[in-house]
Amino acid sequence: MTRGAAAGSVPRMTRRPARGALAVLAAAGAALLAAPAGALAADPPYRAVVRALTADERAAMTPSVWRPGCPVGLARLRHVSVPFVGFDGRVKRGGIVVHNAVARDVVEVFRELYRARFPVRRMQPIQRYGGDDFASIEADNTSAFNCRSATGSGNWSQHAYGRAIDLNPLENPYVSGGTTSHKGSVPYLDRRPRKGVIVEGGLVTRAFDARGWEWGGRWSGIKDYQHFSSDGG
Repeated sequence: MTRGAAAGSVPRMTRRPARGALAVLAAAGAALLAAPAGALAADPPYRAVVRALTADERAAMTPSVWRPGCPVGLARLRHVSVPFVGFDGRVKRGGIVVHNAVARDVVEVFRELYRARFPVRRMQPIQRYGGDDFASIEADNTSAFNCRSATGSGNWSQHAYGRAIDLNPLENPYVSGGTTSHKGSVPYLDRRPRKGVIVEGGLVTRAFDARGWEWGGRWSGIKDYQHFSSDGG
């Protein structure tokens, strides 16, 4: 009982919030409920780091990913580290190796993907998979430089120059004769829009188109939906 109050009296009720304050609280609650998973807090600012390869990286790449006779020297390659939004909605950091001439394009493209929260499964230099393109795809790994021939050809792939990127390869398969070599890609032979899928006119193709890169999803016959190249091959 409050000091000085008469016995049996009813304590004064706390003042109710004004109608305007209630409206603000309701709107804030609705916004929280409507926010996508993993996006309740603002994502960290986009910060890319472009640098030359370290001695340890060069050693790890040789000879599985790079070797004498490859069409580009290690000194002309750059490690590009960028943040990305994973399939779980959380911000992560990954890295790929590209030619120094396209490093700025890569930074700008992934900035657009990050700001739009386009999901990327993982992004690691392909030496983590011993230069094995099949193993990298099975891990749904986004990768770039790999000194290898183009699939089904004796000519160098644009990956051997560091001028090509394979993005979310399981969701965006290499398709020949209507089939794919990766079991995890079979559901994505149906090219309807889904998480991580690249579609014509979508965010990813627009970002690469703006910088003059070509998409393997537009090739006639064989389709390589994961593949973007600054030189078209």
